[in-house]
Amino acid sequence: MARIATALGVPDPPVDRAGLAERLAAYRGELRATPEARSTARFLLLHPPVPLLARLPYGALAANSVSLLPVWASRALWLPRVPPAESICVHPLGTALTTTIRWALAPARDTTP
Repeated sequence: MARIATALGVPDPPVDRAGLAERLAAYRGELRATPEARSTARFLLLHPPVPLLARLPYGALAANSVSLLPVWASRALWLPRVPPAESICVHPLGTALTTTIRWALAPARDTTP
């Protein structure tokens, strides 16, 4: 997490979950769920700009993203949360999907002797 943030130019990024939670809490007072933010969330979740074939995996990834938001953020954006479904379906699907993406994007191994 910190390695990517550093590469993107983030000064002093958090390096663990506790640091990330602390940083997000510090930003909370500046964050607002504006009508534009709600509209954007609705667009990305309900009308994603992806091909029809990609909608199912995109939906699983989007649901996982919503489930990772702090409760206050999902409420502010009017995003539905169903914790039992998240732990039973959404998180395992997200794990399977990201594992598949990592596998598909892994560099090819050199098999020459």
